[in-house]
Amino acid sequence: MSDRDGGTGPLLLGVRHHGPGSARAVRAALEAAGPRTVLIEGPPEADALITLAADEDMRPPVALLAHVVDEPGRSAFWPLAEFSPEWVAIRWALEHGVPARFIDLPATHTLAWGREEREDQEQEPSEKGEPGGLPSEPAEAVRIDPLAVLAETAGYDDAERWWEDVIEHRGARDGDAFAPFEVLGEAMGALREAFGTGGHERDLVREAYMRLQVRAAQREFGDDVAVVCGAWHVPALRQRTTVAADRALLKGLPKAKADMTWVPWTHRRLSRMSGYGAGIDSPGWYGHLFGAADRPIERWMTKVARLLRDEDRPVSSAHVIEAVRLADTLAAMRGRPLPGLTETTDAVRAVMCEGSDVPLALVHDRLVVGDVLGEVPAAAPAVPLQRDLDRLQRRLRLKPEAQERELELDLRKENDAGRSRLLHRLRLLGIEWGEPTASRGSTGTFRETWRLRWEPELAVRVAEAGVWGTTVLAAATAKAEADAVGARSLADVTGLAERCLLAELPDALPVVMRILADRAALDADVGHLAQALPALVRSLRYGDVRGTDTEALAEVAAGLAERVFVGLPPACAALDADAAEEMRGHVDAVHGAVGLLGEGEGDGEGQGEDSAPQGEVSASRAGIRGRWHGVLRTLSGRDTVPGVVRGRAVRLLLDDGALGQEEAARLMGLVLSPGTEPADAAAWIEGFVGGGSGGGMLLVHDERLLGLVDAWLTGVPGDAFTDVLPLLRRTFSVYEPGVRRTLGELVRRGPGTRGSATATASGIPGFAPDLDTARADAVLPVLRLLLGPDETVDVEGAGDTGTNDSSTHNNAASENGADDNDLVGVGR
Repeated sequence: MSDRDGGTGPLLLGVRHHGPGSARAVRAALEAAGPRTVLIEGPPEADALITLAADEDMRPPVALLAHVVDEPGRSAFWPLAEFSPEWVAIRWALEHGVPARFIDLPATHTLAWGREEREDQEQEPSEKGEPGGLPSEPAEAVRIDPLAVLAETAGYDDAERWWEDVIEHRGARDGDAFAPFEVLGEAMGALREAFGTGGHERDLVREAYMRLQVRAAQREFGDDVAVVCGAWHVPALRQRTTVAADRALLKGLPKAKADMTWVPWTHRRLSRMSGYGAGIDSPGWYGHLFGAADRPIERWMTKVARLLRDEDRPVSSAHVIEAVRLADTLAAMRGRPLPGLTETTDAVRAVMCEGSDVPLALVHDRLVVGDVLGEVPAAAPAVPLQRDLDRLQRRLRLKPEAQERELELDLRKENDAGRSRLLHRLRLLGIEWGEPTASRGSTGTFRETWRLRWEPELAVRVAEAGVWGTTVLAAATAKAEADAVGARSLADVTGLAERCLLAELPDALPVVMRILADRAALDADVGHLAQALPALVRSLRYGDVRGTDTEALAEVAAGLAERVFVGLPPACAALDADAAEEMRGHVDAVHGAVGLLGEGEGDGEGQGEDSAPQGEVSASRAGIRGRWHGVLRTLSGRDTVPGVVRGRAVRLLLDDGALGQEEAARLMGLVLSPGTEPADAAAWIEGFVGGGSGGGMLLVHDERLLGLVDAWLTGVPGDAFTDVLPLLRRTFSVYEPGVRRTLGELVRRGPGTRGSATATASGIPGFAPDLDTARADAVLPVLRLLLGPDETVDVEGAGDTGTNDSSTHNNAASENGADDNDLVGVGR
């Protein structure tokens, strides 16, 4: 075999995968040799897909995806970028009407190989054997990097820089199109003599298959054959072996039925060494080198300047000129033929970024790596689920993008609601294209914010999800039903019910609700019930927003709440510190759920069914807030309940207006009396004013409570103070710095000394007997600025107890797109 046209064998073009210099050299060699066929390293099952590379809708980077038919999660990718030598060879063959074929080991064996290894690892050591005749690589085998060895031999400490100097910057200095392949072939031959297989034992099988395919092509086309493969394989393809010996290596290979197609790829994935990445540090830079026919450094600096200007960085043409000059100077000082990525990066940092690595990180992310996402034509094979997903993406105008972006949705708009349904259904199927995130603007239930980024491996997730159905709706429904049956806990089922409502799966919801009702009836653990209730009640809100019938869900939620009310007081008795803290979290969660479940009941204190708006609250939900307040009163008055739970119960009653200030002060005074153990009193204080519940502001504005806490704290015995100090520190450390500062000032001054002379005239420290209208009127100019010159807002009557025109303002705001929660926030 020979590397030159007119020799005694095929033209062997050893390349570096995803190397722009290799890609240019391959194109030049193919133009000079004009072979009758081109053989390319890759899975032969993809031969039928080669013609799609000429489709006008095919835009690299793309990848060949192979997956096992009955187990889509077992898959393999062969990424190709515009600057990949294999892609250049494919395009050259299609443009010249020359047959192109893949000659690597078939994917049917490669994928089965991985399954055999996993099965072997699960067996006992005495049962292990050679998997299907494939040679196994010992765990201690060291895989060498040929480029790193050659770079070190040449005196380089960086293999990438050596490759740039020798190949990427070679340009047209050498008129011989075959010279680089001859040199690389000789170098790899020397490395294989020195290191053997270099830890790549499996390559022996692959290379045997390649030799058989090359011989078959020679029988059909003679020696007028070009082979494009990794340079490491060139010495093995030159090797003289017999057909029988090669077939012996392939005997008994395991098989798995595999499908193959093209999928989009990204530059970001090319830059990752692990997972599905190709290990290319700078795909954006390589793409630039391949696409820039002349003056690559000047063009690169112009790209950088444009990016920084778009980010409001002051970069001028003079910066570009000086950066180019500095890069050229650095290359000359370092003995390099042309500036490489290192020199250009140093120049950009010094000239355009003023020595800062912050804008330089942006350049690296957007340009050196890049966010390019390839495209695949519709004619490419795909599972039915992928076809349906493509159709929905086009209809909803939700195009996959490699760059992360935020998407704000208004669920009152039909298209935005459809987008929300699609993203929630995909999450149910394990296709994490979008991730819900907190909105930086509105917090209304009509709003959703998603963080979107399309990753190439999501194509595998789509193929895996194809076993559940041929459409996104059918697949999500079947998956939700299966998840409900296999759910481990009641909270898992309620969470699934919430996701079914978000995804609008009407056929799955009855199945989930039946399982939920059965699980709730059998589960006697109050903690499990308390964990399950919040998600269930949130589902009611989401159902209301989306216009979904949630009556059955409401009945289950009300029944679950009743069981929590009955079981909570006994469950709170005789708990240790950790269990008490966990139970406090359950109490908070149930309180929030009751607040949502009991909306529309009026004041919630013992209200009957008649107080609920018609069609909104059923008989089982009416008065639920009042019954919950009864449970909280029971918890607050039992000595067997831990202090942190009793304190939280009192605080929740106080916040809801179900407990007066005087009664709250009385209960605190009893707890902080000398007869109470300091540890229990400290726990009560933590439950009452701790946990990020706004307790600090409560103490700031109610000096009676602050005085009680201060008096108790100063009276704690010295030997007990050390024990309660960690608990107190945890309680007060969560307060904002301004709140802590104000509390310190109040304690230093002493209670009742704040502000005016009327501060204690009412007998209540910190409060006056009547409203100070002068101070209240001072806020009116600020309100006018916040609400605008809307004449429908009766600002002057804001303090009146009668009816004003706020409903008119609310209606007007709703028409302008503001949601209910935004208006509530303004009102507060």
